[in-house]
Formats: sequence, structure tokens, C-alpha cells
Amino acid sequence: MTVRRWSTQGPRIRARLLRTTAIAGLAVVSVVSSAGAKVVTPAHKQHAKKAHPGTAAQPATSIAMRPAAVQHPRRAAPVHEDPEAIQVEASRVRSHGAEVAVTRAVMDRFVAGTNPMQILSLTTPGANFASTDAFGLDTYGNTFYVRGFTQMQIGATLDGIPLGTQGFANNNGVSITQAMIQDDLAGMTMSQGAGALDSFSAQNLGGAMTYTTSDPKDKAGGKISQTFGSYNAYRTYGRVDSGILNPTGTKFYASFARTNTNLWKGQGYQSELQADAKVVQPVGDRGRITAFFGYGNFTQGNYLTMTKNMWQKMGRYSTYLKPDYEKAKLWAYYAQYTSDVPPGYEGILSNDEIGDYAWDASQVQRTYLSAVTGHFDLFKNVASDTVAYGDISSAIHGGTNNFVTSPSYGVPALLADGTVSGVPMALQMAHAAMRRLGFTQKFSIEAPHNNHIDTGLWYENNQWIYNQRLYEDYLHDAHNWNSDFKPSQAHTWYDDTYNTNTFQFFLQDRWTIIPGMTLLAGFKSLTQTTHGGTKKDFTSQLDAEGWNTYYRHAATGTLTASSAFLPHFNFDYHFLDHHEFYWDIAENMRAYDYYSQSGSGTAWGGLGNAKLTAQQVFDANTKVLRPERTWNYIVGYRYDSRIFSGTVDFYHTDYYNRLASITEGSSATAHSAYLNVGRETMNGADVMATVRPVRGLEITNSFSWNDAQYQSRSINYGGTTYSLKGKHQVYYPKFMYKANLNYTWRQVMFNFNANYISSRPMTYLNDQYIPAYWVTNLNLAYNFGRIGFAQNLKATLGVTNLFDKNYIGGVYGAASVSGDDNANLFVAAPREYYGTISAEF
Repeated sequence: MTVRRWSTQGPRIRARLLRTTAIAGLAVVSVVSSAGAKVVTPAHKQHAKKAHPGTAAQPATSIAMRPAAVQHPRRAAPVHEDPEAIQVEASRVRSHGAEVAVTRAVMDRFVAGTNPMQILSLTTPGANFASTDAFGLDTYGNTFYVRGFTQMQIGATLDGIPLGTQGFANNNGVSITQAMIQDDLAGMTMSQGAGALDSFSAQNLGGAMTYTTSDPKDKAGGKISQTFGSYNAYRTYGRVDSGILNPTGTKFYASFARTNTNLWKGQGYQSELQADAKVVQPVGDRGRITAFFGYGNFTQGNYLTMTKNMWQKMGRYSTYLKPDYEKAKLWAYYAQYTSDVPPGYEGILSNDEIGDYAWDASQVQRTYLSAVTGHFDLFKNVASDTVAYGDISSAIHGGTNNFVTSPSYGVPALLADGTVSGVPMALQMAHAAMRRLGFTQKFSIEAPHNNHIDTGLWYENNQWIYNQRLYEDYLHDAHNWNSDFKPSQAHTWYDDTYNTNTFQFFLQDRWTIIPGMTLLAGFKSLTQTTHGGTKKDFTSQLDAEGWNTYYRHAATGTLTASSAFLPHFNFDYHFLDHHEFYWDIAENMRAYDYYSQSGSGTAWGGLGNAKLTAQQVFDANTKVLRPERTWNYIVGYRYDSRIFSGTVDFYHTDYYNRLASITEGSSATAHSAYLNVGRETMNGADVMATVRPVRGLEITNSFSWNDAQYQSRSINYGGTTYSLKGKHQVYYPKFMYKANLNYTWRQVMFNFNANYISSRPMTYLNDQYIPAYWVTNLNLAYNFGRIGFAQNLKATLGVTNLFDKNYIGGVYGAASVSGDDNANLFVAAPREYYGTISAEF
């Protein structure tokens, strides 16, 4: 077997290349600056029972299954003036058409550094976000839904840069929490409809998130912020603005943030280092060039995924077995070599659940994002927007695998004293790397007869590398989860590589029929081709060496998702000063997922069995697979005045060609496959009302109803056929209620937020539910104004999970067909306190 080492040189070289790209962009800015002449002030168990973070967060259409031909494992591992543009005020959430905008002022009502998706969910009807930590930084433990669609099915952009899906260890983009510092966002919008044609994404089935960075300030200055909180948490943020530097209007800012906290249960910590910078260079009075660079470095000891029974029997603080090494070895032995449970756990935990506990797990994610953008008024009626970007990331993530054996110490055995000889476990770590290069080009044309035409295209090339390594544990000591992963210790299990090319084109015309009434019609064309899969697989060699490895799923090949015509229609009518009526209709297509050979829920992952190879199944699948599609319909009414704002939306979605990991064949020949499994329909409504009875007081209430039902009458699971007709979508609540009270009086701000999430189905047959819960947050702030050189000196206090509710928040990976047999639930963080002092200068 070839022993391989994860190369740290590759990411370093890529990082230098990306930094060089950013420097080149700044050089362009400098050249333009010298040429300009006018100042412008801009307006596990893989195939086993446990999923460690070595696999991708998948849409809920994946199904956790028990392959029939695997000896040790028993469950597959779970492996996202335009009616669609928003004009926002600085004071409150504003909406227009089928979109909601959240301003910087609203974001500042929450704990500094909070995940923007979490803020969206707390302020937007139909949205739901849950996480393992109060900041919402743990992408492994995050779950975000908008009207039935996950963060893996929603488009996202930052200043026009496509961000890809917003899941864990992103293989086709970058999470917003790692792309830039939250404090430097100027605002964000959430399209609750079908998304916007000019928001580029290959994964969008419904909805789109648009983030906008703040510009450097015209006057030199800066801001500092220091937060302290529960579990030894601290967060430091600093920003420097250059102000306008020369007659051409050059200006920039640079920011830094560090967040660190101990885990609220178990051993370990969470740490994130971030930096970003932005340069703006006006080009006369006809345009401007902008360069942006963002860096994120996230490290965390992970929280344990649990079954509902583990949560109920073992409690919210139950987690990995660290620091009890002998117990970790004992439980690994019972999971791998027996069907029993350790003494004292009979009737409490199943053998499957014993295997779900392990020594530890961790993740390290590092991202470099850079872009150069240009906006130019080419003619009086034609404007151009260009974005060229590069994105490089690397990650090392995984944990203890209870279903392989460290071979140096022989075959493990249970001794008479209840201890274990040998080491019936090993450290399994994924070494992943991604490189994206792309550009977008848009043109806006003011045409005759009140027509505004927008057109544009997007091209991106993406390379994704996912290599799985094994590291031996020691007889009396475990690995260090922040170890250097020395070359002499690494044993390659398999190497995967994928290369993807994406092209998208759109054309739309917005016709102003009469003042206040617009009709938009357009379409987009999308094609994405992915080639790749497993390049090397050493399962047999490792098994011969005594690792006790189990079947892997090596497959390679090419898939293309393509559609030449995906239409979009939008009507928006403002009448009688305060009233708005709108509707939105669109068709969307989602390209095929890819990640690794061991992860279910992708066309390349988790296929076949020991008798029918993954390659054979993949080749057969390519002849019949069709990409997922949706038709989304929305109709809504809005009333907006100084005292009262109200919105009512009704929506319907037809979801076609839904893809899922399933089993094919009879019970004797069952094997894993990835196929289209039918339709899903969704009906829903969102109602929101905001009253402002006195100056500074704003009270908002919203209610959401969603009835998403599968229409599949026949789905194969382990050789048995089931009907999902009429079953509700897994993991999404049928009812949500949100209440928000915000009061500002002089320098004092008070914000109280409450959310109710109804029970969520956790199996496709709806025989198990995640319990409903209430969660509340409280934030207080006092602005002292100017003291000495400091301006807007402000003190804030935030309390998350105010009443300390014990509830299941995030969900990671695939759902089971039935039963509480899938450890993919995360317990949400308990009550935590945060205090922040900030000042500008």
C-alpha cells in the first residue's frame, strides 16, 4: 500500500496564488487611480453507524440505509428600480415583492458576530436556523431552511460573487461566515420566491440570499469591538478606514476579527480568525473598480450527533468519550466486534448507539476569497458590471472511527477484567481542498417604451479534492485532534478528485406598464458538467494489513445537468400609496451533487455493495438520472405605512425528479443506488404584521404554515417497497411563529425575540418526530455617544436561549426511512451571556 501524506504545500501555494490575484487587483486599482482625474463620492461509520465530519451535509432527500452486504457496519453514514431589487432604510426590515431585506441596523440588534443566516431566520417568516453554538459558526451543526428548501438548495452571492451552497466543508463555494466578517456587511436580502435570474447559482431550487459588503468610509477612522461571554468566550473586532486618499477618490478599509470559546459540553474549543479588506477606486464619473479579499480560519472540536433516544436517555450534555480513553476503546470494541452493549447500558442504548459514541472529532477549515469588480456606465443607457473571483479553501476534518482497528497492537480482545487489549479504533481524517476560478458579466440597458433589459453570463471552473486518511491510535493514549498529521503516520484509504465547469446565461426585460406597475419576463440557461470520482482506493491493502476496513464505493465518471430555458415571470404593482400586490413564477434546476465516494446523497457516493460494484451502479445510473427541478408560484399582498406594515404570502411548489440515495433489488440482492424517486408538492403561507405605535417602538409578529408532502408511491429500502404518498417533508416544521419587540429611546435599545418551531418529522415514514420548542433571545444596548476621541461608545448585553430550553436544533445528513436509528441530531446550546463594548473613532 502506498503511504501518503496530506501536503500542506498545496494549500500554501494556492494561498500565495490567491493573494497574488488580490495584489494584482490592487495594482489595477493603483494604475486606474493614477490615471483618474475627478473625485467622486460614491452614493463513520462510513457505511457504518456514525457520520463524522468527513462527509458532506446533504439535502434531506438522502436516505440513511442499512446495506445488506456489509459485515461490520449496520447503517449508511449520513454524509447547500427592479421588482427583485430592494431599497432599504437604515431603521428596520424592509420588503419589496417576494423579497425581504435586513439592514445593518437590524443586524446590530443581535450579539456581535452572529451568523447572518441566523439573523435572517429570526426576522424572516418561513425561515428556520439552528446550530450547536450561540454564534452559529459551526457549519457542521448548522441547519437553515427557507420555505422547505435547505441551505444546500438556496443560491447565495456576496457583492455578485457566487458563494455556492452554504453547508459544511463546502465543495463548491464558501459559507458566508468564512467569506467575510459579519460586522462589515452593509445588509442582506432573502428572496423567498424562486430566486432572481441575475443571482448566479447552480444549486438554487427556490430562494436566494444576497449579501452586500459595506464601502470604505470617506473620512479616515475606524471601529473596535470587544465581546466577552459564557464558556470563556471572547471576540475581538477591529477595522481601519483610510478615508479618501487622493483626488481620484481612492479609499479602503481593512478588518480583523478573532472569536474563541470553549465548547459548552465536553472537551475542546471553537476558534475563528478572520480578515478582510476592500479597496474602492472611482474611475472619473463613469464607474468604479473594487477589490475585495476575505480570509477565514475556523477550528473546532465537534459536538456529538445523537439519536433522539441518546438525547432523552443520556441528556443534553452527553458527548464524545474524551478524556476516558479506556472507555472509548471498550465501547469501540463492543460496536465493532459484538452485537451487545457494555455492562450497565442494557435497555438504555442500542449497540448502534454505542457505536455512535467515540473518542472525539474535529474540523479545521481555511478559506481565501478574492475578487475584482468593475462597474461602468458604457453609454447613457448601458451599464456594465464585471466580477472576476478566485476562491481557495482547505480542510482537515473527521474523528475516531469505531469500525476500523489500529493494526500495530494485534486483534483486539475483551479481557476478563473488562478492559480491551489492542486498539479497536483509529483516527479517520478527510483532507480536502477546493479551488474555484470564475467571472460574471452583466449588462443593464434602458430600452425604449419603458423597458429595462438585463442580461449576463457566469462561468466557473471548480476543482475538488477529497482524500481519506487513517492514523493509528496508541495503546494507552489517543491522537491529538490538532496534531500535525505526520507523513509517517498517514495511511491512505482513498483519493477522490472532481472537476466541474459551470456556465449560466440569463436575459430579462422589466416593463413598466404604468407608474408603479411592472412586469418582468425572462429566462436563464444553465449547464454544469462534473467529471471525476475515486482515483485511488487502498481498501484491500489496508484490510490485509489488519485495519479491518470495510467496503468502499470507488466510482468515476461524468455527469451533465443542463437546461436551455428556465423561465421566470414577476409582476409587482404599487397602488394607493401604501399598497403592493405581487406574484412570482419560475422554474429552477439543480445540478448534481458530488463530494466523496463514501458519502450518501450524491451521484458518486455510497453506491453498490461488495458484490455489485459502485462503478457498475454509477454506469447504470447515468443512463436514467435526471436533475432535480422545481416550479415555484407565489402571490402576495403588502401594506406599508409609518404606523403599520403587513404582508400575506401564499406559495406553491412542484418538485420534480427528486433525487435520493436508496436501495435497489430484493432483500437478497439489495445494493445502494442514487436515483430519481418521484415528486413532492408544497403549499404554504406566511403572514407578518409590524406595528409602530409610538416613536422608537416596533412590534413584529409572524406566522408560517408549510405543508410539504412527498408524492412517491413506491420507494425501495432494503428490498422492501414503501409508499411515501402524503408523508411530510423531513426536518421542516409545519408551523412557525416569530415575535420581535424592539424599542429605542434616546441612547437605549431593547430587543426581545421569541421563536416557536413545531415538531419536525425525522423519518420518511413520519413515525418519529423531533419535538417542538420555544427559544427566546434578549439584547440590551446603551450608546454613550462621544467620550474623548471615541464616538458611538456603546455597551451591549445579549442573552441567547434566555429560558435555557433543552431542544434539538440542527440536523446533519440523511434521514432514515423509519425508526430512531440515525445519529444525526444536534442538541442546541444552553443559555449563554455576552457583553460587548464598541467604539468608533
